[in-house]
Amino acid sequence: MMTARTQAVGFRSERGPILIALMLSTGLVAIDSTIVATAVPSIVRDVGGFESFPWLFSAYLLAQGVSVPIYGKLSDMVGRKPIILAGIGLFLLGSVLCGIAWSMPSLIAFRALQGLGGGAVLPVSITIAGDVYSLEERAKVQGYLASVWAVSSVVGPSLGGIFSSLGIWRGIFLVNVPLCLLAGWMLFRTLHEDIERARHRVDYAGAALLAGSLGLLILGALQGGQGWKWDSPLSIGIFAVGAVLLAVFLVVERRAAEPVLPSWVVSRRLLGTTALVAFGVGAVIIGLTSYVPTFLEGALHTSPLVAGLALAALTVGWPISASQAGRFYLRIGFKATALIGISITVTGLLALTLTSTTPNVVLVAASCFVVGLGLGLVATPTLISAQSSVSWNERGVVTSTNLFARSIGSALGVAVFGAVANAVYSNSTGDGDVPAVVAASGAVFLAALVGGILTVAAVLAMPAVKADAADAGERDSDPEKSRSVADT
Repeated sequence: MMTARTQAVGFRSERGPILIALMLSTGLVAIDSTIVATAVPSIVRDVGGFESFPWLFSAYLLAQGVSVPIYGKLSDMVGRKPIILAGIGLFLLGSVLCGIAWSMPSLIAFRALQGLGGGAVLPVSITIAGDVYSLEERAKVQGYLASVWAVSSVVGPSLGGIFSSLGIWRGIFLVNVPLCLLAGWMLFRTLHEDIERARHRVDYAGAALLAGSLGLLILGALQGGQGWKWDSPLSIGIFAVGAVLLAVFLVVERRAAEPVLPSWVVSRRLLGTTALVAFGVGAVIIGLTSYVPTFLEGALHTSPLVAGLALAALTVGWPISASQAGRFYLRIGFKATALIGISITVTGLLALTLTSTTPNVVLVAASCFVVGLGLGLVATPTLISAQSSVSWNERGVVTSTNLFARSIGSALGVAVFGAVANAVYSNSTGDGDVPAVVAASGAVFLAALVGGILTVAAVLAMPAVKADAADAGERDSDPEKSRSVADT
């Protein structure tokens, strides 16, 4: 149960230690998402396996994406604290093993272990924030958590470059060790839960089927067109088996006493539409993060650092608007706030698309900043509205489902945008690589713009729920038997 009162939000407040712990936990995932890429050349020179290095990212994303819904359900059953501590522990173990990996296959396997830990850390951190902080405070807290991503977008590549230049690439994984220990210790000391112990019937069959089906479908989306052709027997077989397992999962869940992914998660209008919004947000993010650096480096021959800083403007705009989202949704409601945000997002994507034919670092950075401002006003209020519509013992699965939808949007976005870029690049009639890169990147930005426009429809489909009504419903539905509190 959320027992927090409206108080000061910040590091020096009563709940400051738990906010710091949540930011440290988020930082584990955020830094890891950017630090590895810059060290790939050093890793390949040391352990070999150039043809397999993309799996350093795919294995992590696959394990993380598959496990998110399962961790969300478990956190509703046994509490947030044991799940996030277990996630941090897995992430710590995976980091240590990555640091001593002796070959590319072993490194890939240990990256998957890291992903299993990350699948618990991020959604449960956001769920804890929803438990501990009131409706009025959550937007500001989301701003703090989003700022971690902004810092990590600069710190991650910088650390990766430093470790690589010094010839100690293993440090990019071992640097997680003190962060994991500190985050785990602070959560252990500051987060206390009062959970009524009850016997639960764990849906093992549902969890296995969900992991198997989603694993295959995400694998097919990540590797299609890259590891194998879309129309190859392997690709078709992976999607077919994944679809069959998903159908069996849906049948099993109807009979499960405590389904790992209850049907009401998507059948309720608010939860279904906010998940669709999250899906669109994930697609837009991956479109920019994957192709803005390539666009600038290929079209203007900028350094990776300059291209990365231009992209970082997106993660600077996001926390700025996210921290202010509460002022908007408390006055005009969640839907109206999200509509303002998605309008700003579409404007930024339109500017990026229109200016892609005349590449300019400043224009790209400004467009990314505008997109970030918009996404902060989309992702934050839609997630908080979903969290606020349910009780404590449902908030974990709702939060994880929202973040999982964002991950699926990113995974499918990689496939769609990659197909668009490859088609345009291969058919480009320009002389030299620069015109081809400009044409391909412009097509991807246009596809991201279409995704943003489609997300507008998802926002319009949201029910118009006022923040005060959601807050009242949350207080009425929270069972007194379960609570999460920060104790200093």
